[in-house]
Amino acid sequence: MIKLTAVEQTYGVMKVLQDVSFEAKEGELIALVGPSGSGKSTLLQLLGLLQTPSAGEIEFDDRLLQDTSDEQRRRMRLLEIGFIFQESHLVPFLTAAEQLELVAEEAGQTVDAATHLEVFGLRDRADHLPQALSGGERQRVAIARALVNDPRLVLADEPTASLDYTNARQVMELLQQQAHEHGKTVIVITHDERMLSYCDRVLRIEDGYLSEVD
Repeated sequence: MIKLTAVEQTYGVMKVLQDVSFEAKEGELIALVGPSGSGKSTLLQLLGLLQTPSAGEIEFDDRLLQDTSDEQRRRMRLLEIGFIFQESHLVPFLTAAEQLELVAEEAGQTVDAATHLEVFGLRDRADHLPQALSGGERQRVAIARALVNDPRLVLADEPTASLDYTNARQVMELLQQQAHEHGKTVIVITHDERMLSYCDRVLRIEDGYLSEVD
């Protein structure tokens, strides 16, 4: 579904990623681990088409990203890639339903927000502003928002870091469900080893090099 071949990313004289190659298939939940500053977030930004690699190739569903235009990549980010972050980053003056409707509208689509939120146990929170939601509920709204356009690739940067263990488990169960039952490719950066049991594979980055953890 997505393939990296000999990818490198350099900022000035600093090489953040070195000779990174791997493939991620549909239906996989992959954890990305490693020390702070090792290049995890840079790799996620490359996968999310927010950066262009200094060297190497990235293929998305057999499309070589170097051959796509800025507008094509923008449409791919809207329609084919979902982003989840450590903080929910919800718009403070929009209800849970309106958060989803805004993202769908930007992609030229419509959504039955209440029904979509029901999948995440949030139908009765559809009319609530973020300040009226718990931390776990806000993060579930953020996940629902990331999935509203039914993306094929979901990228999550420390999505459980600000949650307690019970809410963190719920988030990982939701992501696992999206991968295994809905065929999405989900890649999660995490420092919490307790969350790794939900993942099909664990990849480690250290000093810019990627390896698979047995």
